[in-house]
Amino acid sequence: MERARDLLNAKSRVEIRRANERFVTQTDWLLSYHSFSFGPHYDLNNTRHGLLVVNNEDIVKPMRGFATHAHRDMEIVTWVLEGELEHRDSTGRCGVIYPGLVQRMSAGRGISHSEMNPSDRDPVHFVQMWILPDRKGIEPNYEQCDVSSELKQGRLIPVASGKKGRGAISLAQRGATLWVGRLAPNSSVTIPEAPFVHLFVAAGTIQLDGRFSLLAGDAARLTSAESLSARTGEQGAEILVWEMHP
Repeated sequence: MERARDLLNAKSRVEIRRANERFVTQTDWLLSYHSFSFGPHYDLNNTRHGLLVVNNEDIVKPMRGFATHAHRDMEIVTWVLEGELEHRDSTGRCGVIYPGLVQRMSAGRGISHSEMNPSDRDPVHFVQMWILPDRKGIEPNYEQCDVSSELKQGRLIPVASGKKGRGAISLAQRGATLWVGRLAPNSSVTIPEAPFVHLFVAAGTIQLDGRFSLLAGDAARLTSAESLSARTGEQGAEILVWEMHP
């Protein structure tokens, strides 16, 4: 399918990336969809959008997962859609991430961690996003917060941000804010205005600006765009929106 592009004015642009255009990794325990170049999947023209360099949608089978591996100099945010994901890292932190709980790991000067599905019955379905930090070599750090109550408001909620006093958890990147919305059927929200915005439909359907129909797995990359409206369909929707000011 040809990628949709729309010029709003001389500088603004909306680029639609369809779910079936993503890179795919499939093993006996993992199904992973990569919005950007990742691992062996490489496209010089698709390495990032603004500060966002990874947007992976993963499904992991019961009792399987990512064994201990290392990261450095990256802000890693995990959002679970279904099931549970157990996190353990070299700082001694251990926790279970579930729907409605946002988690951030600052890799900083170096951290090792594992991510496993602790269930012996159910798969875990989650989105993991990597943001470039303000500076390199910081102390590795971990933070999580349950935002389930806030999400019941049916609007976009800032769940992670580098702006002081904004977001349930902090990011080591002043220019980035992650908004999450669990939106009721036939409802509307306004997408933040920023130099770079990445909108990912995690579930349901939306109409962006009355012109673009987006299904689960689809994304919109906005560049220098004005605030746009997003309206849900009959099923409602869950959307993840990065507002970025590099």
